[in-house]
Amino acid sequence: MIILKELEKIILDIIELNLNKAHLKQLNYKIFDDFITKVSKHFTSEINNTNNIKFNRLERNKSIYNNNDYYYSILLEYKFLLNNILTYLIFGSIDIDETIFMFNKFYTPYNHVQILFENFILQISNYVINYIFNQFSCLSDIIKFLQINEICSYSYISIRSIALYFNNLNWQNLVYLHIYQPKSIYSANYRVSLLSSKGMITKHIYLSRLENLNQLSKIKIILLFMLETKDIIIPKIEKLLIITTKYLIYIFINLFSNIIILAIRIILSYIRK
Repeated sequence: MIILKELEKIILDIIELNLNKAHLKQLNYKIFDDFITKVSKHFTSEINNTNNIKFNRLERNKSIYNNNDYYYSILLEYKFLLNNILTYLIFGSIDIDETIFMFNKFYTPYNHVQILFENFILQISNYVINYIFNQFSCLSDIIKFLQINEICSYSYISIRSIALYFNNLNWQNLVYLHIYQPKSIYSANYRVSLLSSKGMITKHIYLSRLENLNQLSKIKIILLFMLETKDIIIPKIEKLLIITTKYLIYIFINLFSNIIILAIRIILSYIRK
């Protein structure tokens, strides 16, 4: 509800200021940054009022904004994450860049907008939670927060389990940032998060990401080259190994059968004598 309320305020502000598509594109990062900050402040203020938990002052400090792999991954996607949603909700599909999706903008499927909106809510929620957890000064504060709000079972609340959770989360963010995200950009697809009867699932949709491709660092380009090389070489090596193995098995079977036949002949000739 907090995200929807803040999104409603942004839409009303844009309409009131009479911003067009060009202005929206120009102010996209500032709108996204302010939106995240407002949602985080709104969320933490409610927690403070309800449970008397005090967070550190929410500000754009370097430990959160400049040294966070998840934030870096969002930086490559914020234009798509927010700009297209605002364009659909305010201006309609007629102002959507028709080169980024695989269908004509005049025939935009309803489910497409629904998927983008649902993904937007989930991604913003993930980022806000990630942002807020970085406000805790130590793991014991996180445990206190989880216990008071009854977010998870007490059997999972320990210093070790929480530390392991964040280490795994940081590792996943690192792998996604340097491997999966560049590969998605290169493959012209975008991973969306959706809710289903089985919980949260991920799907991929087509998205032209030429602008993101130009923003990739040299290290990520090298990793992409290595992945492409692997995709080309490994199947050929596998095919060669399969063929070689088949020939070796064929030779071994023939050699073994010939040895058996020869042994039988020797035995028969010996018996006859």
